[in-house]
Amino acid sequence: HPANPPASVFQNAAGEIGQRLFGIVMWCAAITSVIGAAYTSISFLKTFGTWTEWRTRLAIVIFIAFSTTVFLIIGRPVAVLVWAGTINGFILPFGLGLMLIAARRRPDIAIPTWLQAAGWLVVLIMAAFSFTALLA
Repeated sequence: HPANPPASVFQNAAGEIGQRLFGIVMWCAAITSVIGAAYTSISFLKTFGTWTEWRTRLAIVIFIAFSTTVFLIIGRPVAVLVWAGTINGFILPFGLGLMLIAARRRPDIAIPTWLQAAGWLVVLIMAAFSFTALLA
C-alpha cells in the first residue's frame, strides 16, 4: 500500500484485521480531534458576547460541516495534516514572541534577562524549524 505507508505496516503485521484496526484507530483520532477543535474554537468565540446553548451547538455543527467540506474538497488527509502541522509550527513561535513582548511591557512582571534571552532563542529555533519544514 504505497499510498498509505502507516496502514501497510499494520497490514503486513496483522493482515486484513491489522489494516481494519488501523482504520478504526485513525477514525477515532480524527473524530476526537475534529470535535475538540470545534469545541475549543467556539469557546473562544463565546468570549466576544453572550451565546445561548443552541447557538453554541449550531456553531459547533457548522464548524464540523465546514471541516468536512474542506476535507472532501482536498481529499488528501495526509497532506492536510502536514500543512496543519506546518501552520501550527508558525503559530507557536509567533505566540511565544507575543507573550515575551507583552511580559516585557508590564511593569508588574519581572522576567530575568537570561530567561527572556532563552525565550527569544526558542522563538528563533522554532521559527527556523518551521521555515525549514515549509521549504522541504
